[in-house]
Amino acid sequence: MSIGPSFDTSALRIRLKAAEDKVKAFESGEKYVRMQEQFKAVFREQNARINKLEKELGKAHAQMVNIRKIWSEIFDDVYREADAGKFALRREIARLEQRVLEVERQRDAALDRLRDELRDKNHELYELKTALYDAEQKIAALTARINKDYTNSSKSSSQSPDHKTIPNGREKSGKKPGGQKGHIHHERKHMEPTEVISIPAPSIYKDDPDFKETGSIIRKQLVKLHVGVEVIEYNTPEFRNRTTGQRVHAAFPEGLKDEVTYDGTVKAFAYLLNNECYVSIGKTQNFIKEVTGGNLNLSTGLICSLSRQFSQQTKEERDEIFLKLFSAPVLHADFTFGRMNGKQTAVMICAAGGTVLYQGRPKKGDEGVEGSPLEFYDGILVSDHEAALIKHGSENQECMAHIKRYVINSIENEKNLTWNILMKEWIKDAVSYWNDVHDGGGEMPEKVAELEQRYDEIMARAKSEYEYEPPSEYFKDGYNLYKRMAEEKERYTLFLHDPAVEPDNNLAERCARKFKRKAAQVMCFRSQNGVDWFCDGLSIIQSIKAAGKNLYESVMERFNAGLEV
Repeated sequence: MSIGPSFDTSALRIRLKAAEDKVKAFESGEKYVRMQEQFKAVFREQNARINKLEKELGKAHAQMVNIRKIWSEIFDDVYREADAGKFALRREIARLEQRVLEVERQRDAALDRLRDELRDKNHELYELKTALYDAEQKIAALTARINKDYTNSSKSSSQSPDHKTIPNGREKSGKKPGGQKGHIHHERKHMEPTEVISIPAPSIYKDDPDFKETGSIIRKQLVKLHVGVEVIEYNTPEFRNRTTGQRVHAAFPEGLKDEVTYDGTVKAFAYLLNNECYVSIGKTQNFIKEVTGGNLNLSTGLICSLSRQFSQQTKEERDEIFLKLFSAPVLHADFTFGRMNGKQTAVMICAAGGTVLYQGRPKKGDEGVEGSPLEFYDGILVSDHEAALIKHGSENQECMAHIKRYVINSIENEKNLTWNILMKEWIKDAVSYWNDVHDGGGEMPEKVAELEQRYDEIMARAKSEYEYEPPSEYFKDGYNLYKRMAEEKERYTLFLHDPAVEPDNNLAERCARKFKRKAAQVMCFRSQNGVDWFCDGLSIIQSIKAAGKNLYESVMERFNAGLEV
C-alpha cells in the first residue's frame, strides 16, 4: 500500500555517495591540498596576468605621459596662439570700441546738430507760419477795408465813386419803360390863358357841305416864362433948418433903410437857388442877372448874407421845431459831416415824421448832442449805434439797415460761419413783418414770438461757432456785432413790439443827404457860422415841404417880415 509520493532513491543514493566522498576528502586533507595547488596555479596565472597588465599599464602610462606632454605642448602652443589672438582681438576690440565710441560721439554730435538745426528750422517755420498767418489776416482785414462800401458798412454811397446802381427792391416786369399799351394818356394840365388867339377855319372845310362843325374847340397852349424886375421908388422932399442946419424928410415905410432894398421876392429867389438848388453864389449872381436881362445884378456879399438873415428871421420857428421834436414819442437822430475852413465839421440831425432840425456842431460826440432835442430826450430813440446817441432816450432801436450791412460784411469775410447768413434772413423776415403791420395788417403775437425764438437760436449758433473757431485778430467786426446783439437784444427787436418804431434810421439818413449835397457843392464852408446858418435854413425848408406849402412863397414871406410896403 502506498503511503506518500514515490521518490527516485537511486538518484539520491548517487548524490549521497558523492557527498560522502567529498567529506572523506576534506577529512583526509587531500581536498585542501588539491585546492591549494589549484589556487596557486590560479594565483600564478593571475599574477602573471597582473604583471602583464602592469607592464601594459606602465607602457600605457608612459604613453599617456608622453601624450600629455605632447598635448601640453600643443595646448601651450594653442594657448600662446590663443593669447596672441586674444591680445590682438582685445586690441582690435579696443580699437573697434574706440571707433564705436568715436562714431557714437560723432553720431551724438550730428544728432545734436540736427536737433539744433531742426529746432531752429521748426522755430523758423513757426515764425514763418505765424508771419504768414498774420499777413493773411492783415490782407483779409485790408481787403475787407478796401471792399467796404454802402452795401456792407455805414459808409454812405456818396463816398463810393462809380458805385453800382442801388436796387430799389422792385421786381423787373420785363415790359418796356414808359406808358404801356392801353394806358390812359395823361395830358399836361391846361392853364388859364393870358391871351387867346383864334385860328379861323380853312375855307376848304368851312365851305364844303360835306363837313359840319362838331361844336368842339381844339385847344393847344404855348406857355412862356417872363422874369421881370419891378422897381417901386419912394421919394419925398428934404428940408433943411436954416439955424441948426438939420436936414429932415418924411418917414419911409418900415424896412426901407438903404438906398436900394430888395424885398422877399428877390431874396427868396436868390436864397433858394443857393441853398435849395445848391447853385454856387457866383452862378446864382450870374443867373439872376441874365434871366432879368441884366437889370438885377446882386452882389455876392448880399447873396452870401441871405443865410444869416433867414436864420435870424426864423429863430422862433426853430424853437417850436425843437419843442416838437423833444416831445415826439419816437425820435430819429444821426450825425453827418462836412468841411469847414480845412477841418471837419459835424451836423446833428433830429427828425420825427416830417419835422427835422439841423444843428451845426464843431464836432460830433457828446459835445454835438449838447443843446439838441436829444440831450434830455426821454422817448424812443432810433439811431445807428453812435456811442454819443445811444446814451439818450428811455429805449433805443438800432438801425437794422446798418445791421444788415454789418452782417453782409461778416458774410464776405467770415465764410466759415453760418450765423451771419441766418441773421440776414432774420432781418429780412422781421422787417417784412413790420411793413405788413405798418401798412394796416394786424399784429401777430405768435409771429413775434417765433421771430424772437429764431433770434435766440441764431445768437446761440454764433456763440458756438466763435467758441469753436475764435475770431481773427485783424477782423473782429462780426464777433463784436454778435456780442452787441447777444447782450442788448431789446435794441434790435423793439420795432417788433411797437409799430410806431421804424426798424431803420432812414428818416435821418435821408435828411443828412440835404446837407451832403450842399457840402459837395461848396466843398468847404468858410466858417462855423456859415454851417450853422445853412442848417437853420434847411430846418425851416424841410418843415415847409412837410406842411405841403409853396416853398418860394413861404420863404418870401419870412424875408418880408418887418418890411411894410
